[in-house]
Amino acid sequence: MAAGPEHPGRRGWAERLLGGAAARTAPAAPRPTVQAPRSLRLAALLVGVEALGLVGVAGTVLWLTLTGTPDSTGRALAEVVYVLVGAAVLAAGAVGLRRVAGWARGPVVVLQLLLGLLGYVTAFDGGRPLLGLPLLACVAGVLWFLATPEARLAYAEQ
Repeated sequence: MAAGPEHPGRRGWAERLLGGAAARTAPAAPRPTVQAPRSLRLAALLVGVEALGLVGVAGTVLWLTLTGTPDSTGRALAEVVYVLVGAAVLAAGAVGLRRVAGWARGPVVVLQLLLGLLGYVTAFDGGRPLLGLPLLACVAGVLWFLATPEARLAYAEQ
């Protein structure tokens, strides 16, 4: 039995089987936007710089893989993918910090600790202080800006 003007409450077999048109919903209420304090904006900027740096590292490794003779091409390409995933997470974290998103702070801090270890090994054990020390300074800056009272208060107010 088809739904028509004589049976407005009943649905036809096609509507019951395939589903009908969605009912219009009320527009979503606008979310209150929290203005990020200066320290969070600076931390987001530094995290974005780190993400760009990781993209550069991935490009360099890819270039060396394609033009050289690596021990294992698969492992070298996997390293490129890992670095690009890290760069994507850092970029998303930078956007999240700028928007004072609650999910962004934890992954950014974890990646800062990993990048700090990488910077230390590069600067001191690897004998490349021109590469490792700027990374350590950037990591220290991000962690400092995230630990400021205004940054912690911005997350506490959410």
